[in-house]
This record gives sequence, structure tokens and C-alpha cells, in this order.
Amino acid sequence: MYVHGKDKYWPDKMNINQIRGDFPILRDGRIYFDNAATTLTPRQVLDAMNEYYEEFNANVHRGLHKFSIIASERYEESRKNVANFINADSDEIAFFSNTSKAINFIALSLDWKKGDKIVTTEIEHHSNLLPWLRLKRKFGINVEIVKADENGCLNIEDFENAIDKKTRLVALTHISNVTGTVSQVRDVGKISGDNNALCLVDGAQSVPHIKINIKELNCDFMAFSAHKMLGPTGIGAAYIKKDISEELDPACVGGGTVDYVSLDDYTLLEPPQRFEAGTPPIAEAIGFSRAVRYLGDIGMEKIEKYEKELTKYAINLLEDIDGLDIYGTCKPGVRRIGIIPFNIRGINADDLASILDSHGIAVRSGHHCAIPLMEVLGIKETVRASFYLYNTKEEIEQMISVFGKI
Repeated sequence: MYVHGKDKYWPDKMNINQIRGDFPILRDGRIYFDNAATTLTPRQVLDAMNEYYEEFNANVHRGLHKFSIIASERYEESRKNVANFINADSDEIAFFSNTSKAINFIALSLDWKKGDKIVTTEIEHHSNLLPWLRLKRKFGINVEIVKADENGCLNIEDFENAIDKKTRLVALTHISNVTGTVSQVRDVGKISGDNNALCLVDGAQSVPHIKINIKELNCDFMAFSAHKMLGPTGIGAAYIKKDISEELDPACVGGGTVDYVSLDDYTLLEPPQRFEAGTPPIAEAIGFSRAVRYLGDIGMEKIEKYEKELTKYAINLLEDIDGLDIYGTCKPGVRRIGIIPFNIRGINADDLASILDSHGIAVRSGHHCAIPLMEVLGIKETVRASFYLYNTKEEIEQMISVFGKI
């Protein structure tokens, strides 16, 4: 099993040229600032996935021949590596196709009763809001929304007021995909536990960008996706706390999940296999494993520090542009990652994104799957620039130069 921690790339500081050389898609000089949606993939991840297809392409846990044995070993090794990346036990990690599927699976697998209460927030990605609103619509579950301030920031006092003994689950994002601000999930998790409520964290933006120790977050569930952290699309993971997993009646069952089946009943395997019905994304799991190894070799603390430098540099330049508004700026001391939402007055966000694309710069425009948060910010859409470990200050300067031309 791979154990991360050795700094292969950054013994002292960022070796940007070596890292950028691992990403074939950057060879044409285009600038990629859409990392909050999907990150780029290094050749090491591609090679690991190709090795599966070229050397031991077979299903897992279903055969005694050589290929199946190797594939099964590599698949379970991938689970261990992903678990180790967030300091979880391997039997607490289940693979799903993405964060959205993981959250929906958990929502549909818990035993809900009318009168149960769910607490969530205004800043959530739709993937961590719609599943709870559907439970409200279908089963009469009470959903209480914690409001955000005008900058999209949450106050811990509002959670203290919202979470009570009737609360069954608290669901919140760790880092906003719109503003990049980091929520106080550890404190919210403690409040949840004190009220015997479960806590689910959307880690889609946090696991790729900051060091996670799941045992310190006071949560019962965390969902995240490989494609936002240098891995392939089509696979994500859910941390399901060991002493909670037995409470789940899997929303999806079938091949690969059962210990015994009769025509009258069935018994399921132990977690996490009971949560992974059907043939899993084997090559993608192996690629996911290689991606966390890549990030671990560099060091998550160094990645966060580098992104912080890029973000500060970009904001300082953007603030000097007349007519450009940046959203989600919280009070000093609020932790954030490299996500900056902005608009230029008089220019539609989609038009501005298209202009940047014509200059070889990829950004995101729209509501970013967070319409309620857009309403809090008083806008309908923004342009969003989001950074990762292969971006540079020079690329930020090139984006700023386009605004100068506008």
C-alpha cells in the first residue's frame, strides 16, 4: 500500500516547471482556470489507468484467475490509498461515480421518519441541497436552512440555534464552490454530535485543496470526487463512519453486494462492499489512487500555501480594475482557497467568459449550481476563476491584461 507524505516535488518550494510538464494538455499554452469544476489529469494517472487495461483487465471480486486477482488487489489497494489520504480506515471508504451520487446514496439509504429534521445552508451546491428537498417533498421531512450573510459566509451561532434534539442530519459544504471560503465544519460537527444528529460534509472542494484529517472534523459522512483532484471522471468516494454504516439500508443492491440470496430474502456483505452494487469503475479507482499519491508526494499543506499566494496575488490585481466586482469577500481571517467569483459591470458573464476563451483562458460562467447563494450575493451569475497547483502568477497576469484591453 502506498503511504503519502514524501515530498517528491517540493523539498523546499514549488517546482512549477516539473509539475506542469506532467500535464500534456498544457503543452499548447492555454490557461486553465476552471479547476473548481474539473481539474486536469497528469500523465501518471493516465498511465496507471492504461496499465489496468493493458496488463490485467478483468472484473474484481468475481474470479480466481490471475487477471481478476491482480485487479481485485489493485482495486482494494486504491481504496486504502484514498482512505489514507483523509486519515480514514479503508472499510470506511465506498466508491461512487461522483460526489452527487454519494450524497444521494446516503440520503436514500437512511431510515427517515416523518418529523425528522435536516439542517443545511444557503451556500450549498445543488448536489447537497436537492437530495434533502426531495426528502421534504416525498416524506414530509423538515428542512431548516441556515442563512448566510451578504458575502455568503456562515455564522456558527446560527447553527447553534438551528440544530436541536429533533435534528436527524446536518449537511453542509466544507468549502463553497462559488466563493472558496472554508466553513467551520469541525464546530458544526460537534454541535451536531451534542444533539445526537448525524453530520454530512460535502468535501468536493476541500479534499483536493487542503489537508484533511477526517477524525478531527466530527462528521459521519464526507463525499468527494476524483475529477476535482487530478483524477479521472466517473468516480468519487464517500467516507461513511464505521459505527454509522450499519444504519444504512443501501439504496442500490445487486451483484457484488450480497453474501447470500434465496428467493425469499438476502443478506448483504459487510461495508463497504455492500454499498457498491455492480461492476465498479476499476480503472478509475486505480487512477484515483494514483492521483492522491501525486498530491501526497507534493504535500497538501504546500498546495494550500501556494494556492493562497496565487489567490492573494489575483485579488490584489483584480481589485485595481475599475468596474470589476469581486464577490464573497468575508471578514479578515476567514480561510479560503483559490476560487474568485467576479463580474465586470456592463458585460454579461457568459460574454466575458467567451472573450477570455478567445484569448486562450478557460474560466467558468453561470450560477455554478448554487442558485440560492447567487440570490444571497444579489446577482444571477458570475465569472469564476479557480486555481490549482499547475497555475502561475504569469497566467493571472495574462488574464488581467485581457481585462485591460476590454
